[in-house]
Amino acid sequence: MSPDIVSEPDTLPFMSTEGGTKAIVAALAANIGIAITKFIAYLLTHSSSMLAESVHSLADSGNQLLLLLGGKRARKAADEEHPFGYGRERYLYAFIVSIVLFSLGGLFALYEAWHKFEDPHPIDSWQWVPVAVLLAAIVMEGTSFRTAMRESKHARGKKSVFQYIRAAKAPELPVVLLEDFGALVGLVFALFGVGMTLATDDGRWDAVGSAAIGLLLVVIAIVLAIETRSMLLGESATPADVKAIREALVGDGVPSVIHLRTMHLGPEELLVGAKIEVSATESAAEIAQAIDDAEARVRAAVPIARTIYLEPDLRRP
Repeated sequence: MSPDIVSEPDTLPFMSTEGGTKAIVAALAANIGIAITKFIAYLLTHSSSMLAESVHSLADSGNQLLLLLGGKRARKAADEEHPFGYGRERYLYAFIVSIVLFSLGGLFALYEAWHKFEDPHPIDSWQWVPVAVLLAAIVMEGTSFRTAMRESKHARGKKSVFQYIRAAKAPELPVVLLEDFGALVGLVFALFGVGMTLATDDGRWDAVGSAAIGLLLVVIAIVLAIETRSMLLGESATPADVKAIREALVGDGVPSVIHLRTMHLGPEELLVGAKIEVSATESAAEIAQAIDDAEARVRAAVPIARTIYLEPDLRRP
């Protein structure tokens, strides 16, 4: 049996993060403005729902900065300590986002709801402010969500948003989509809590709004954590890419593929390892040429296949 043969291109593949970056920047700009406005409204009214939403928007702003940082660090070139590069930094920072959303967003909102239930009080002053702020925030968050939907349209194809989030290998757009969706639903919960408090003069409705926001954020954080954990552990290529790689490996000098393994080193970087069948009568030079040709076919079929390990072997019964 001959030793494994590995081939890597001279340059890193283009990282298709432009759409994700645009969506992140749009969400960041919206959330910073919304967070400031909500916090001013909280200072004027002392509404628990407004405080929960203020912290929610603040957490979202920090999360978008984390995603931008992760994208920047992932572009570092491979080195001796990390020979496969830093592509998984994007998954790491997306996982940190889920932790921030769970703790700073969800748990804080639930704590604030419990505190308000213990000491309920109505909104006595500036009663129109929270309603106006929440309605304006819905418009701004809706604009951000529309941007994320538009940027994800090409990647989603005919998939639903939920299917896209489950299948996506790049974490940025799915995170922004979930955050923006959660923000819009959270604003509706806050509007309900504030509206009922104003209508009934019962501060417990404000606590209900805050509790609903907290539960929503906890659920979204758990979904994000599950999806990014899977990528951190190392997901294989999509079934379509695996099929294309297997078909591309077979050709002159390679009658069949004995076994094939793939793993994402990053959203646009794929590791391919395969044991391929060769003929016992071929020379070393012929086998090396067959491997070179197989690598070229794989990269033509699946351009993100960056690192390819091929082990020539004889097929046995």
